[in-house]
Amino acid sequence: MEITITIPTLAKGEFYAGIIIKDGKPHHHVILLPGEIEDSGWQKSMDWAPSIGGMLPDCCEQALLFANLKDQFKESWYWSGAQDASNSNSAWLQSFRKGSQRGWDKDCRIRARAVRSILVI
Repeated sequence: MEITITIPTLAKGEFYAGIIIKDGKPHHHVILLPGEIEDSGWQKSMDWAPSIGGMLPDCCEQALLFANLKDQFKESWYWSGAQDASNSNSAWLQSFRKGSQRGWDKDCRIRARAVRSILVI
């Protein structure tokens, strides 16, 4: 069965990252929004993302961003929207230097970028 997917229209400054697959099927498009917040703890970053019309990417979306849009990020750590399930004081980070992910203290002050998603219908 052939699937045809149309890339959504992007607003000025947005970048198309790709599609997240769930249960073997295309689930949603990931679009990187312009701008970033620097020197920010996790909660401040979580509050900032909706203020520009997005959300912090989850760990799968972070990996997609690293794979396809690494050049749109500084070689630094960026917050994801995912809390560490084993430690409520931690959330997941993505390195845009080497590509690794890890949990870290939510009070750490680093960078964040926001994404928006569109379900694949």
